[in-house]
Amino acid sequence: MKGKLFAAIITVLILGVCFAGGLYYMENYDEFFYGKVDNSRMEKLSSNDEMKYEYTLDCYNKKGKKRELVFKTSRKLKEGAYISLEVKFSGVHKWEEVQYKELPQKVQDKIE
Repeated sequence: MKGKLFAAIITVLILGVCFAGGLYYMENYDEFFYGKVDNSRMEKLSSNDEMKYEYTLDCYNKKGKKRELVFKTSRKLKEGAYISLEVKFSGVHKWEEVQYKELPQKVQDKIE
C-alpha cells in the first residue's frame, strides 16, 4: 500500500513539473521572422472587428528557415515593405516595418 501511494505521489509531482514547464515554455517562447509584404496575399475581412486585413506571407527566421505565417492587421501594409514579426507560441504577437539592412544576412539571401 505504501509503495502505491509513493508511486502516485511521484507521478503527480512529475506531471505537475511537466505542466509547469509547458506553461513556462508557451508563455516565454518567442522567435522573430522576417518577410516582405505582398498585398496579393492579403484578404480583406468582412467582420466588424478592428483587424480588417489578414496576410499570409512566406517568412524566414534568422537561420533562413522558411515558415508561412498568417496574421491580421488594422490597415493595409505598404507593398514591398520588409517586416519583422514576433512569433509566440500562439502565433504572431506583433509586427513592425524594418529596413532591408536590418534583416539578418540569411534572410537577405532568401528575400529579394
